[in-house]
Amino acid sequence: MYIPFDELPPQARVWIYQASRPLTGAEQAEIKPLLEQFAEDWSSHGTNLQASAELLHDQFLVLANNESATAASGCSIDKSVNFVRELEQRFNISFFDRTQLAFLREGEIEMVSISELKNKVAAGAISKDTLYFDTLVTNYGDLQAEWPRPAQQSWLSRYF
Repeated sequence: MYIPFDELPPQARVWIYQASRPLTGAEQAEIKPLLEQFAEDWSSHGTNLQASAELLHDQFLVLANNESATAASGCSIDKSVNFVRELEQRFNISFFDRTQLAFLREGEIEMVSISELKNKVAAGAISKDTLYFDTLVTNYGDLQAEWPRPAQQSWLSRYF
């Protein structure tokens, strides 16, 4: 059962997929109804999930489920991964490249490879206060309140 993204409860579980590039307006217009249809049909062991999906900052696909109503099972999570993989194929984009990190700098998303991170920190191009799109955020409340968040408040804190 689809519920609007902004009506999710704070404890709703989220899965964040970072695109390898910004999605064009045309791509977003084509993807949004697919996301809504997926959320409408998404189920766990035959029980519909209270699910939602959204594109954020032109580069992030977020799937969400109100776990207090019905928890997502391993099979339902596999369905969501397969759905995102289908989007990858259809739009020739990667949503599973974990070697790229996304930062918000001067209102723009800047992608930095993990291999470049130490040098960027050493050069001062990325500081502990640089806003980071942490794809490890797991609930809607944190997504709303702390995303993006200062790099030092994420797993990147070890670099500062």
